[in-house]
Amino acid sequence: MRRDELGMAEKFDINKLNAAQREAVRELDGPVLILAGAGTGKTRTVTCRIAQMLKKGVDAKGILALTFTNKAANEMAQRVAGLVGRDVAKEMTVCTFHSLCVRILRREIGRLGYKENFTILTGGDQSGLIKRLIMELGGRQEKVEPAQVIAAYSAARNRGLTHREIEDGFIASVAEAYQKELKAQNAVDFDDLLILAERLLRMDNEVRATWQKRFTHITVDEFQDTNGLQMSLLRQLVGSARNVCVVGDDDQSIYGWRGAQISNILEFERFFPNPKIIKLEENYRCTRQVLDCANALIRHNVGRREKTLRTGKVGSEPVRVISMPGAEEEASFVADEILQVHASNRVAWEDCAVLFRANAQSRPLELALRTRHIPYRMVGSKSFFDRREVKDVLSYLHIFANPSADLHLLRVLNTPARGISQASSTQLIEQSRELRKSVWSAMCDSSAVQKLNERARENVVRFVKLVKKYRAAFEQMSKSAAELTADLLSEIGYNEYMGRCCKTQEEKLQREAAINELLDTLRQAAPGPGKLADFLASVSLDNEKEEDDIEKKSGVCLITMHAAKGLEFPRVYIVGVEQGVLPHARSVDEGNLDEERRLLYVGITRAQEQLTLTYCAERTRYGKQEKCAPSEFLSEIPSDLYQFVDYERLLNTPADEQTCKDFFASMRAMLNEDEEQ
Repeated sequence: MRRDELGMAEKFDINKLNAAQREAVRELDGPVLILAGAGTGKTRTVTCRIAQMLKKGVDAKGILALTFTNKAANEMAQRVAGLVGRDVAKEMTVCTFHSLCVRILRREIGRLGYKENFTILTGGDQSGLIKRLIMELGGRQEKVEPAQVIAAYSAARNRGLTHREIEDGFIASVAEAYQKELKAQNAVDFDDLLILAERLLRMDNEVRATWQKRFTHITVDEFQDTNGLQMSLLRQLVGSARNVCVVGDDDQSIYGWRGAQISNILEFERFFPNPKIIKLEENYRCTRQVLDCANALIRHNVGRREKTLRTGKVGSEPVRVISMPGAEEEASFVADEILQVHASNRVAWEDCAVLFRANAQSRPLELALRTRHIPYRMVGSKSFFDRREVKDVLSYLHIFANPSADLHLLRVLNTPARGISQASSTQLIEQSRELRKSVWSAMCDSSAVQKLNERARENVVRFVKLVKKYRAAFEQMSKSAAELTADLLSEIGYNEYMGRCCKTQEEKLQREAAINELLDTLRQAAPGPGKLADFLASVSLDNEKEEDDIEKKSGVCLITMHAAKGLEFPRVYIVGVEQGVLPHARSVDEGNLDEERRLLYVGITRAQEQLTLTYCAERTRYGKQEKCAPSEFLSEIPSDLYQFVDYERLLNTPADEQTCKDFFASMRAMLNEDEEQ
């Protein structure tokens, strides 16, 4: 590739980086560990480093950058494109671990006894299948929930164990049945994507050599969040040149409960000997007051990689620690102050964030904001792809791509109602088990269908014809995928059926809008002939809870500290900084204070300009008022680094005259707006 084809357009200037960032960008060979503290320009450094690779002649097709969310992958790809040109950026692979595994498995999964058109099972479908298996195996007496099975089996598999190592015998038997059902349906779940891809790379020399040759330079973002399986996958992908760069911050490792292993970053040298270690410590986000508190807190963690964040940004406001009588007063104070700074200082609602340890803490905050007519956004709302009508349509598309996906088939077998009762469905399931085939195979087997009553038999035959018709249409793509889907919905009368299921006109309009949005998604994706499975895989991978795009929503942000990682806000309130809440009581009992301390550290470093931490003297738990004590973490921050404020004294402090004038002027303006609307 010629240098002028890179499309640099003088956009990439290494001299605009600080000394540590320049060092990271220039260090392209061998293993590199970049310790990127909070707000130190990590993404800029990583994207510039990739641009430097291209500038030095690395083939774009050999560059792989791995992230944890599709949103992060898209942002990285766009920023690299801004530096090197869109055409060159398209040749690189920037994706999540799961997306990479899909690519590997689409080519190689046949070696493991699967077909290449496998289906990816996601949250709701996974729960539905396991719920059915629990019932079949006698779960009414066991009182086991699908979530318990999913959590236990996922934890076991991510530790390299099988269902046999699960302590609870009944859960182990459900997990075994679940895995057999997946294989029978030619389906995999999210854990399988990693497990199967890692197994292929580790056990098959030919596959491993192919992918090592494909990717010559590998970068992993948010490395502190990797688990043992992802680390093993990475080790199989990295070739003999060991051109691997990992970027992360052990001080922000807060997902141990989800399987992340901090040892991956703390013991990086054990996996890739003699790495170049570069520390990014210049913080561009927070004021010195905020960073001083963050540094003082995190120093109490033992075994961490030593680093101290620094900044030239001196703020005008001190960090505050405020004692509150109870959760209602805490919520009222936060809401009143946000209302005041919005009115008098013209602070945007979106500039304010309230962080908490657990979702349950949001109720009094929501109530306080609602009563003051303050708009807010809760992170973690129901996913678009979890909506009933969207899942129905996607299930049809799934069976057009892979009719052996029993779960999707059974979801729409009688949706809309077509005279195939639950009893008939059960008979078909039993027939499929006897034949040791999928339900679809049983439906296509005349001897199996013959056992149904005449009405059900006729309706099953009609349904099979419908599926075969649209399978062929999607395979040939005589029309676009969106047009074919619209034809299907019209033919089966889906909109009319959904309208009959709605309790209000508003609900009906919302569900119709969701279907139209899905059709728009299909139009934009424009899957070509034979590519429907790839589109459905991308939908499954996009359906990630942590990727709620809060930047597109308006209002004050209410968010857990786990979800806040990677975000920043001018004004941050961290509520409930109490013993038993933060640190969580369970973490105290288990002796896992280090991760709780890192969690508070992450919360503190979200604040760009102003930070307030609050704790209560009493809090209602399980319907009872309980005494609370300040978090032990507050005692680890020297008192001269923050301003302690007593709630009663704060209430009795009169506002100055100008603040009052601005406040009431803004209130009048807001009231006038309400009247006009």
